[in-house]
Amino acid sequence: MSVGENLYDVIVIGGGPAGLTAALYLARACYRVLVVEKEKFGGQITITSEVVNYPGVERASGADLTDRMRRQAESFGAEFLLAEVTAVEVDGDVRRVVTSRGVFECFGLLVATGAHPRTVGFEGELDFRGHGVAYCATCDGEFFTGKPVFVVGGGFAAAEESVFLTKYASHVTVLIRKDDFSCAKSAADEARRNEKITVLTNTSVESVSGDSVLRRLVYVNGKTGERTVFEPENGDTFGVFVFAGYSPSTELFRGVVDLDERGYVITDRQQKTSVDGVYAAGDVCIKNLRQVVTAVGDGALAATELEKYCAAMQKKTGLKPEVPHRRAAAHRPADSGRGESAPATAPQGDGLFSADMVQQLDALFAKMESPLILRLSLDERPVSRELENYMDALAALTDKLTVEKSATAGDGAPCVRVCRADGREAGIAFHGVPGGHEFTSFVLGLYNLAGPGQRIDDRTKTLIEKLDRDVHMTIMVSLTCTMCPELVTAAQRIASLNPRVSVDVYDLNHFPELREKYNVMSVPCYVVNDGQPMFGKKTVEELLAQL
Repeated sequence: MSVGENLYDVIVIGGGPAGLTAALYLARACYRVLVVEKEKFGGQITITSEVVNYPGVERASGADLTDRMRRQAESFGAEFLLAEVTAVEVDGDVRRVVTSRGVFECFGLLVATGAHPRTVGFEGELDFRGHGVAYCATCDGEFFTGKPVFVVGGGFAAAEESVFLTKYASHVTVLIRKDDFSCAKSAADEARRNEKITVLTNTSVESVSGDSVLRRLVYVNGKTGERTVFEPENGDTFGVFVFAGYSPSTELFRGVVDLDERGYVITDRQQKTSVDGVYAAGDVCIKNLRQVVTAVGDGALAATELEKYCAAMQKKTGLKPEVPHRRAAAHRPADSGRGESAPATAPQGDGLFSADMVQQLDALFAKMESPLILRLSLDERPVSRELENYMDALAALTDKLTVEKSATAGDGAPCVRVCRADGREAGIAFHGVPGGHEFTSFVLGLYNLAGPGQRIDDRTKTLIEKLDRDVHMTIMVSLTCTMCPELVTAAQRIASLNPRVSVDVYDLNHFPELREKYNVMSVPCYVVNDGQPMFGKKTVEELLAQL
């Protein structure tokens, strides 16, 4: 017999290379599969600017490579959902996955949640996070233009990112706790050959300190015991980028499946966990080599085992999920198949919107229930003309959007404020041009305001609607930041449901005065009601807890 639309053969938790590969294999074998990802489809590899060791692909960015994987899986009918998984229930023949956007059921589960950057634990590390201590060179490197930078770590990320940081830093010093780099010789040699990089081995950070930013670094040679104090000239500041490996993202599965002492999932050679029908793949597993190619292999193996399991469960229970709907391979949004969709990033170059992006935007605009006004405040800077052209081009795609241009620039120009059809400000504004990684969050903000909006669970919606005080959030971003859109989307979703909440998003590249005011050296940075700056990506639930 057939059942409801929320029953799947397999739910994959995690949208990195392992999860995407498993989805491709399962969907191609005509099993219904849903990939649930909390942050960004593609996983940690998306921040890598160049992948050159993936067979058959001579050279590609991590984002491009995984986007191809996702589109290929989607062409076979795999479904994708951006949501946070809050609980899994593995008892019984049909498992339940509880997410921030609903409850879904399945026969088999694949844990592909990967790993997250590890902190080192030196004194002052957490105190100065966002004020000099950083974990993402792509996001935060530009804040240290012309300043000295230290890189902590000796793996591939440390070697690669130290080279990347030379684009901004006056000099980069790599501090390696062991005798040498632990990554491939080619990556290590590139760092060593760079005249702007100094490599210190057997060296670890003891402490960092300062006032509102870093002023002092102490590091120690583990062999000689020599202790070095670094204080930049002229009382300037500096940056410390930590690339000390990753910790498995398995908190959700503690007590559900067996983990080792470090938190990695224990599997057999077929990727099966301690629970029947629950498999794991990728960096979340115990393994000697953590690379895209090994994650892909894990995902393929787990998928083929899950095919057998699901076939047996269909026969046992008499339940048969819908057959995946295959579609032509095309550039589709990360959330297609489960409601709203938006392009992954803004287009680059002279053509504002490619044919693929127009197709995605058309689908989104068609779902919008109410018209909106894009009210522009412009000044004399070139970025104002860019914003004007951008909004005119966007509005030309639909009759749901109208552009109005204010006669006076006002504070915070250039700016686009989203207004209701009657002219009332709707509580969402972007200062600068919402391009790059912020294009998706801006378009989703329009969708959330116009309705029906991204799905949200009833409890969270009620909490938002019950906010009985004025809340204003100032969010500072960089268009190259991969972590900023989640915070922006969450804040705008809250604002769309409560008229007492407003959000102003600033591209710091055009508003350096905000960077100076709050001593921002990492993004995303956000301030609630003129309070102290806070840092890091947040879900709707996490952000709501701070309001």
